[in-house]
Amino acid sequence: MDFTRQRYRLVRLLRETHAIKREIVENAFLAVRREEFIPLEYHNYAYENNPLPIGYDATISQPSTIANMIEAAGVSSGEKVLEVGSGRGYLLALLSDIVGPEGKVFGIELVPQLAEISRAKLKKYSNIQVTDGDGWYGLEAEAPFDVIIVSAAAKKIPDKLIAQLRPGGRVVVPVNYLMAQKMMLITKKEDGSYTEETIGLYSFVPLRSR
Repeated sequence: MDFTRQRYRLVRLLRETHAIKREIVENAFLAVRREEFIPLEYHNYAYENNPLPIGYDATISQPSTIANMIEAAGVSSGEKVLEVGSGRGYLLALLSDIVGPEGKVFGIELVPQLAEISRAKLKKYSNIQVTDGDGWYGLEAEAPFDVIIVSAAAKKIPDKLIAQLRPGGRVVVPVNYLMAQKMMLITKKEDGSYTEETIGLYSFVPLRSR
């Protein structure tokens, strides 16, 4: 089935609602086929603005949430980016397109089966590396990062991830708050301290740790 028309319709919606603000992000959403990163039984819902199950008690976030996270982090060409809780790899593919050949994208996923699925789906992307491991501790061997995006709800602001940012680097992370989570933008200063900004309220599955 050709999902091109649905993909363009979704991107137009994300642009009109200001979830997508920059052309580089719009182009990534047009280039990456969301249906390739979800189970076959949900393909007909690939371009609805909703989260979907991807197996192993995990979900793929709704496209507007993903766009908001990318835009809040200000992901740009040439940057080095880590996604914590990378699932089947959809956000990694978007990030790959945005950072381009001069950039590098890393994913860390707690569920080995999901990490393996994503590696298979991302073979054509030469600037992506997926590791199965505990994302709460980040990926110290590849630090420092320009951007870290956490695709699950953390119980608190993750200091270990902030430590893996370069000065001026950003973490976007949903943090537990009542029935939803506060989406936080954390920006690291030159002296190692950081600023916090609340982007909005969202709903995520919990960030699991071993």
